[in-house]
Amino acid sequence: MKRKIKSGDEVVVIAGAHKGQRGKILQTLRVKDRVVVEGVAMRKHHVRKSQEKPEGGIEEREGSIHYSNVMLAERFDSKK
Repeated sequence: MKRKIKSGDEVVVIAGAHKGQRGKILQTLRVKDRVVVEGVAMRKHHVRKSQEKPEGGIEEREGSIHYSNVMLAERFDSKK
């Protein structure tokens, strides 16, 4: 299946819980048909103590969403 979106593209979420949010694609997961969009679908991730993070703790990271739920921002803007 051919996809027109790739890393670095500006997209708009058109379906799901995060509908209407905009962001840049950070990563594409082709095997799972999902994309990671900057600032969308934030998840809590528990971090173990290490030399880089001596305190450990909980940090927020972007989760993935299905690529069919996003549209290129320029196509979205032209439809309005």
